[in-house]
Amino acid sequence: MCMVIFAPLFAIFAFATCGGYSGQLRVSVDCINKSDSNLSIGINFAYPFRLNRVEFDVPMCEGRRQERLYLIGDFSSSAEFFVTIAVFSFLYSLLATVVYIFFQNKYRENNRGPLIDFIVTVVFSFMWLVSSSAWAKGLSDVKASTDPDEVVLLMSACKVQTNKCSSVYGPRWSGLNTSVVFGYLNFVLWAGNIWFVFKETGWHKGGAARYPSSSSEKQTTAFNQQVYNQGSFDQSGGAFTGTGDFAQSEYSQVGNYGGPISYTNQ
Repeated sequence: MCMVIFAPLFAIFAFATCGGYSGQLRVSVDCINKSDSNLSIGINFAYPFRLNRVEFDVPMCEGRRQERLYLIGDFSSSAEFFVTIAVFSFLYSLLATVVYIFFQNKYRENNRGPLIDFIVTVVFSFMWLVSSSAWAKGLSDVKASTDPDEVVLLMSACKVQTNKCSSVYGPRWSGLNTSVVFGYLNFVLWAGNIWFVFKETGWHKGGAARYPSSSSEKQTTAFNQQVYNQGSFDQSGGAFTGTGDFAQSEYSQVGNYGGPISYTNQ
């Protein structure tokens, strides 16, 4: 039940906070000639974080000349991988919810449904771990590449000591940090669901079926041993009553003498 409720929600939060992100940073270039200065240079970037395609113009503090620069790095692979796993996880969670509710009989038929569900759950657990770790590393690199203090070092005007360059403000990372958290939460959720899906498979049921049979065999053996040990002497009549091999010998004696043998208690 927890899987049905939380898996789609956690997947939505994961790919929404990552795939819908857009950030901005601002830097300033203060030239000796104030007319050449630009104190608010905005640099926008967004998912899928191909930063090497993000361009921006900055003054060179040489008249009206400007230079076009690009941010460093392409982190689209880890981001797109993370979002892809989140989307497929969301779709499979919806499909599994429909099957659990409306097609329960077909799900359990021939044990094929639980086996497929178990394999897919293991695969998604592993993929969530890998994609979340990859995206956590990619996010760390994105933060380093969009650090305003590092961007300032790319500008040729800032290499001249007479010019003053500084950062106005940097991007906000709360959304992307949340995406990493939800990525690991999805891993915990899917990994924890492996046991519950495994209980529905024939592997678990086959193993459980062997234990009752073995316990019943032990009970039968103990009962036979108890019956065999109940043979005892009757103190009042002196006759011996019992079961087992001795009783079989009595019946063989009956056959040898040709007539019944009766015992009468005194």
